[in-house]
Amino acid sequence: MTAPPDDCLARNEWLCGAYLSSRREILWDAVVQHLQLTVVSVLIGLALAVPLALAARHRRWAAGPVLGVTTVLYTVPSLAMFSLLLPVYGLSASLVVAGLVLYSLTLLVRNILAGLRAVPEETRQAARGMGYGPLRLLLAVELPLALPAAMAGLRIATVSAVSLVTVGAIVGYGGLGNLIYSGMNTYFKAQVLTASVLCVVIAVAADLLLLLAQRLLTPWTRRQS
Repeated sequence: MTAPPDDCLARNEWLCGAYLSSRREILWDAVVQHLQLTVVSVLIGLALAVPLALAARHRRWAAGPVLGVTTVLYTVPSLAMFSLLLPVYGLSASLVVAGLVLYSLTLLVRNILAGLRAVPEETRQAARGMGYGPLRLLLAVELPLALPAAMAGLRIATVSAVSLVTVGAIVGYGGLGNLIYSGMNTYFKAQVLTASVLCVVIAVAADLLLLLAQRLLTPWTRRQS
């Protein structure tokens, strides 16, 4: 018996509106998990990257080890990284988050450090001459001027995290990657295409939101351009 002409699911077509309507809750749950894993891992990575970059900036001897270790971590294949972390975190969402945090450090630390190093020394001297202490100098002068480079790294790290979350499907915590993985195993075309497109949409939307945030936080860069 052949499938009805309007039954795109039975015909296993790549583009199928019936899949979207019949799997709406499944897709929503996958998107929510994907966003949660991405946001949590990037925020934790940022919280670790800032002090590491500051240490590398203010203590020259620390720059080499910090950049070297984070670079080595980035070269570890994702499957190998999850395997190394498995004894610590087990088959859990924490395993995926930990792996993504380690991958994000390279991009975040390098860009934050580059931004801090790009702050003109005469600007620092002028701030010190106005009575700025180390903490006030950091918060009011150095970090704001380093923000464009830091935001560039944050955008790249976020887009990379959106992509790498899908690898978490091997432990059951991959967001949309779960649907892609199961769809590939069953050759469910509509599921693979829909989940893949949603990953791209999330990555593009996240990048645009961060770009907008960067423009709002650094109005002086617009005036310069």
